[in-house]
Amino acid sequence: MGDALMAGSGGGSTTHYSTSSRVMAAVWVVIAVLLLLDLVLRGQDRLAWIAGAVLVMSIAVVYVAWLRPRVVSTERGIRMVNPLRETFVPWAAVRWVDVVDVLRVHTAERVYRSWPLRETKRARVRENMRRDSGYLDSDDDGDPARMRPVDLVARDLRRDAERYKTRPLSGPIKDVEEEGPAALGARDRPQTMVPVEVIVVLGVPVLLFVAVLLLA
Repeated sequence: MGDALMAGSGGGSTTHYSTSSRVMAAVWVVIAVLLLLDLVLRGQDRLAWIAGAVLVMSIAVVYVAWLRPRVVSTERGIRMVNPLRETFVPWAAVRWVDVVDVLRVHTAERVYRSWPLRETKRARVRENMRRDSGYLDSDDDGDPARMRPVDLVARDLRRDAERYKTRPLSGPIKDVEEEGPAALGARDRPQTMVPVEVIVVLGVPVLLFVAVLLLA
């Protein structure tokens, strides 16, 4: 995964994601679609059908692994979208946010790791591991101009936690348009689930591939 991270705001939320991963995913989707069109126009045998099914599966995998993952800061908590699972961490449960090899959200129960927001510089990962073990002093809120992109995201999330904890919203979450399906009914404890979207996006291509093998 690349080092560039992007953040987009809208509707009271801020979305953080890996730009390079999304660019690579978009490039592959375009290539796969062109190959599929070529197969539709010229391929008519069994191998063409199998190749087409494999291409469809590759698009689904790329979407789940590279396009879908993100971390969203909302008014109610942190939405962590990983390839297969999604976690919602209410602000009340957030103890700390830091970076080792990936961005991590600490709660009283466990530490949640983000798939898309990664530290790609190996020397920095080793330094983070030494700091996490207590061998180096923390500099989490240092000079922004010298901070790595994922460290800036961690700092922003820590500040969001401080801000939202001062004026918490009460009651269970009912509107999941921004908070995501894992937030449904959440109060002050994290919730994790496998979204229906992931099951459909991965399940349909697999069924298509099996059908092609059996019928083509």
